[in-house]
Formats: sequence, C-alpha cells, structure tokens
Amino acid sequence: MINENLIDKLPKIRGTYRQNCKIKTWFDVGGNAEIVFRPADIEDLKFFLKNISKNIAINVIGAGSNVIISDNGVKGVVIKLDSSFAKIEYQNNLLNVGSAMLCGNVALYCKNNGLGNLEFLTGIPGSVGGALAMNAGCYGFDISQFLLTAKAINYQGEVFEIVNKDFGFFYRGNKIAKEFIFLEASFKIEKASPENVLQKIIQFQTQREIAQPIRAKTGGSTFKNPLNLKAWELIDKSGCRGLAIGDAQVSTKHCNFLINNGNAKASDLINLGNEVQKKVKEICKIDLEWEIKIIK
Repeated sequence: MINENLIDKLPKIRGTYRQNCKIKTWFDVGGNAEIVFRPADIEDLKFFLKNISKNIAINVIGAGSNVIISDNGVKGVVIKLDSSFAKIEYQNNLLNVGSAMLCGNVALYCKNNGLGNLEFLTGIPGSVGGALAMNAGCYGFDISQFLLTAKAINYQGEVFEIVNKDFGFFYRGNKIAKEFIFLEASFKIEKASPENVLQKIIQFQTQREIAQPIRAKTGGSTFKNPLNLKAWELIDKSGCRGLAIGDAQVSTKHCNFLINNGNAKASDLINLGNEVQKKVKEICKIDLEWEIKIIK
C-alpha cells in the first residue's frame, strides 16, 4: 500500500522524486516503488542520505538486470542514479567510470579508444555500480582483477575512496557492498589496437549468444556456482531444464537462467527458483544460492 504522505517526510533535494513509480527490470515483473529518487549529483545524494529518517527503507537499483521486484512493490525510497553518474574518462592508463554507466557501453568505449582489459564487460548485463557490488564476471574474468579504486557513499552520507584490497572481494560479491552506494570506479587499462579489442568483444558476444537466452526476458545467471561446480549442470541433473510455473520457466538453452515467457509474475519466478533449489538439494545434496537479488 502506497503511503501518500511519505514524500512530505523526505529531504528537500535538487533532484527528483516520483511517487508510485514503475521500476523497469529485465524480467519486466513486479510492483511499483513508493518513491523513486533520482539525485542531481553526488552532493544532492549526500544531502539526502544525511537528512532522511533512518526509519524509511532505502534500496538502490541500477539497470534492473539482475533483480526481481516483488509483486507488491517496494516500500520506502528507491535510489536510481542516472546520466550525471554515467561519465567515462581515460587518463594516465586509468579508466574512470561512473557507476550508472552500462557495462556494455564501457566495453564499447574501450573498443573505440583501443583500451584492453575490460572487453569481458560486453558480457555483463547491467551497470558498473551493480558489477562492483556483485564482483560481476564471465569467461574467467571479473571486476576484482582490474579495479584499482572506487568512490562510494555510505548511508550516513559520508564519501570514501576505497582501494581494491579493502573490498574483500570473493566470488560474486565483496564484504562491503551492503554498507555503500558505489559512485565511481577506476580501472587499470592497457593500450591495445581497436582491432584486437573488437576481436575479443566479438568473441565474448558470440559465446554469450550461443550459450545464453539473451533475447528473452531474463535476469542473467540465477544462482551462484558452488565451489568447483556449475549451477547449470546441477539444475540439469535435477531434471529442472524447462521446468515452469505459470509463464516463468527455466531456460532450455541455459538452465541457470529463468525466463518470463510473457505474463509471469514476480511470485512465479521466485517460486520457480525456490523449486529449483529444492530439487537440486534433494537430488544433488547441494544448496544453491541466489545470485539474482529479490527486492520487496
């Protein structure tokens, strides 16, 4: 239920508030947010965080590529960073990128400017901020290998510069993501010919096209790979390839992907994921952990 008075309790910012706002996600499911806040810049975000009541829930959503929004929507405020947080600049062998920049656009920038190391980002859906939070990776590469520093703000409105070693990176995550909203990142870059960068990007894109249902309404990999195992193999072994609840289905192309075949609800996707976890536990004796974030 939307609290019509919530907006009156929020700090007076320079950016924008939108009430009862639809949140676009790759799954194309879920209810509305009570409030979506788009800060004008870092100072505006800092002011908001310093002055908002600690009793009001805050969520941060990037490009919506790896999230399922509850059918009941999201209470409190959803922070969405947009174009003012999506700048990109190459200088002195460093690539500085705003957290709202799409990973695919970073790879394209690298191709256009002959910059190596980050070609794998062409295979990462979503934004750089989300990629930092989950240590996103594919094809043997991940964010932790190339990140030097990041600028981040905590929920008290304090801004920090964080070096790689202080993230505590691990497979598909780090130790600090819940404490911060990531604002910018600096990556180590190597000069390369645009042709070589393009060749690697095409290689990654081809692998992704062949293996993944990228043209479907999906959210990327659903479950994290257990140590020395592949989640898709466990799901397949457990007989879940093609399993469906309503219009939610386990992909027949890559069974670590859930698909909205048209009119699935968030609850269908969540229930289907839970059923996959149950079957894998029963047959393979292994607990699968969600990689996709469920927001209520």
